[in-house]
Amino acid sequence: MNKNTTIKIISIVAFSFLTIFGFAQNKSADYLSKSWKEVSTKMPAGWYGTNEAKTVAENVLIAQKEIGGWEKNKPYHHEFTQTEKNHFQNDKKEIGATFDNGSTITELRFLAKMYSRVKDELYKQAFEKGLEYIFISQYKNGGWPQFFPVRKGSVSYSGHITYNDDAMVNTMQFLNEIISGNKEFESLQISNETKAKAQNSFDKGVVCIINTQIIIDGKPTVWCAQHDEITLAPANARSYELASFSGAESVGIVELLMNIDHPTEEIIASVNGAIKWFEEHKIEGIKLERITNTEGQKDRVVVKNASAPTLWARFYDLETEKPFFCSRDGIKRNTFAEISHNRRNGYSWYSNKPEKVLEKYPEWLAKNQ
Repeated sequence: MNKNTTIKIISIVAFSFLTIFGFAQNKSADYLSKSWKEVSTKMPAGWYGTNEAKTVAENVLIAQKEIGGWEKNKPYHHEFTQTEKNHFQNDKKEIGATFDNGSTITELRFLAKMYSRVKDELYKQAFEKGLEYIFISQYKNGGWPQFFPVRKGSVSYSGHITYNDDAMVNTMQFLNEIISGNKEFESLQISNETKAKAQNSFDKGVVCIINTQIIIDGKPTVWCAQHDEITLAPANARSYELASFSGAESVGIVELLMNIDHPTEEIIASVNGAIKWFEEHKIEGIKLERITNTEGQKDRVVVKNASAPTLWARFYDLETEKPFFCSRDGIKRNTFAEISHNRRNGYSWYSNKPEKVLEKYPEWLAKNQ
């Protein structure tokens, strides 16, 4: 082997090493560019055994409230500053644990993935504490609030039974996976006693769903995004989230009911009523478009389009059953164009989600007639 060949081989090996090393470095740092929801459950399985994942898990353990849940919208995969660590350590007893925006359920799923790769008992203990939080936060009527313990003052609506953003549905789906022995939780070796407790909690949730369904002329329709925790009546939340028939949040509820094996007559009637309501409240011939308005701002407008996919409004008036829209002043408007620029562009007023359950319904009905 001559000198030039030797040098070439060494160069190739060195280049390959640097390339592989650089790729590994980029791969390990890639999680920092993702959202917490992605990192918590959607990384490659092997990642949950890495040192990076362990560092993230330390943050999740630090941030767990004494009562068992977690705050919302926190990037637990980013390095905590000492100030942030102090905040979580000092505020463990403070109100702040929630099911809003997937919180608590997301962290529990992450801990289950971590324990499947790293048998650290701290992960299992934190998981069990979080699962207990689900049980203790459930109302006797079967519903769950958005926050527990319930907050007071201007955010007291967080004590309502909350279907908004699928908070209660996500919680019940999680419990159903515990009950069914989903492989994601196998390593935790959840006891039969805990599974029975989860089954009871899930069943109470179904009762709450049936009892909160809005009944018109003796017929079940859909649900409000939140219901009063005592009267079970549709309830207001934020100033622009008024009591209504929900064309969006009701979808997750119906999907949950349709996934129940051997549904009772009540569940079947509930699904049939909701499907009928969705069919009767379709909005066709319009679509949302993004434009630049006369003031040079990015804006959203509703335009006529005969071939546009079917839509549903997020809110329908409880008396007229017509769509309505709101700015932060809480005044109902009949059209999307009448509300403020901030609310037009900072909130989802239309949805195509009901299409999912309408597509699944014929097959479900054939099985459950």
